[in-house]
Amino acid sequence: MQTLVVVDPVADLARLDGVPAAVAAARDAIDAVLRNRGPTRITAEQVTTALLDGARASAELSGERARWLPGTVRLSTELVALSSQIRVAPGQAMARAHLLLAHGAVPQVSLGRLRSDDAVSERMVALGRLLTSPTRASAVVLAAVVHAELATVAPFGTADELLARAVEHMVLIESGVDPRAVIVVEAGHLRSGRDYGRRLMAYRDGGVLGVRDWLVHCTRALAYGAEVSPLQPRAESNVAKQAGAEITPDMTRRP
Repeated sequence: MQTLVVVDPVADLARLDGVPAAVAAARDAIDAVLRNRGPTRITAEQVTTALLDGARASAELSGERARWLPGTVRLSTELVALSSQIRVAPGQAMARAHLLLAHGAVPQVSLGRLRSDDAVSERMVALGRLLTSPTRASAVVLAAVVHAELATVAPFGTADELLARAVEHMVLIESGVDPRAVIVVEAGHLRSGRDYGRRLMAYRDGGVLGVRDWLVHCTRALAYGAEVSPLQPRAESNVAKQAGAEITPDMTRRP
């Protein structure tokens, strides 16, 4: 009698040394923010503030804030809606996200279109399979892996790291890790500064230590995102002050 072996690569990564404890610490930080808050106690204003804080942080981390802030803000207005598609029709969700991010910053013909490269196509098929397949691993790990894959494969050729951060957040929202979209994970990545890029490069190089360190980095970013959530008692957003980016009504216009 043959035994069916179910391949679950994300679960394998989730067992790397130090990762389970880091995931648990991040979930504890989120639970401390969300605990005892019924749905009516989280306001639309708090959700909007969190999403805009994430947009500011992601644009700032790109190193070209003025160029990409309009796109990150536009995407923030559809992030929750797109999260419902990210594990059902990931290609469509990513294409729409890229259009929102890059509209006005790159030629129209490039919006939402993958680079013409067989290696890119293969990696994106594999990523789509990863997103649509069940896994025993925490969604925190899945989100981190998807983030790194998109950032290092650069499937669209522009705004790929911005897209990667957004898709990570979509997975966290869809999975129930951040069900109300009030954890500013992007702020955690911004806080790490140059270490963010170094961790991505170590992941890209394919070593076990590099992958592990990237996963741990993402758990710490998530924990910090809980710390700066608008649900925390603050008079004003620390993230907005850190990023220092002004948001205007024109930025929310959708293409």
